[in-house]
Amino acid sequence: MARKPSAERRRQLTEAAIRAMTRDGVPRTTTRSIAAEAGVSLSVFHYCFDSKQALIESVIETITGHSVTVVREAIRPRATLRETVAAGFRAYWDHVSAHPGEHMLTYELTQYALRQPGFEHLARRQYELYFETYAELVEQLSRDMDFVLRVPVPVLARYLAAMTDGLTLNFLVLGDDSAWADILDTITDHVAGLVRDTDEVV
Repeated sequence: MARKPSAERRRQLTEAAIRAMTRDGVPRTTTRSIAAEAGVSLSVFHYCFDSKQALIESVIETITGHSVTVVREAIRPRATLRETVAAGFRAYWDHVSAHPGEHMLTYELTQYALRQPGFEHLARRQYELYFETYAELVEQLSRDMDFVLRVPVPVLARYLAAMTDGLTLNFLVLGDDSAWADILDTITDHVAGLVRDTDEVV
């Protein structure tokens, strides 16, 4: 059998870790159970990841990438800015609805990292990644649709990260997917109102 490149093995193990952690919880997921989930030997795991910290960081980045990919595809410029923003939020929300266990895992990873000595920086990295991702998406959209923000990009990015984080947790706790459409509409209106056309700039 052909030997897989190290990067491909890391992806395979990371996706296996996400499945195992979503099913069993972070504390109960071991390197041995991840290797078994991926169908590889334990030595392959240790070859790809030199620590559990490295694995968790890879899991955090990969989970974030899952939702960012669908949002990035959804926010291609549409007829109006509001329609574009609404499409981005809808894509994110559809991902939350379709993969609640994966999004629940993100909160468990945060709590685990904060409570595990030496892992605290992973929780900070997780939320920095959310911020960086939103900043990148906002800047991309600003270039594509030629608008100017009424607030600095870092402020809007932090707001979006905090808002979607809280909204997602509320949904995971309370359920009832039908109740969130009006909330998403309100958020969309607010975000669309935080930009102005370039011809408004003095």
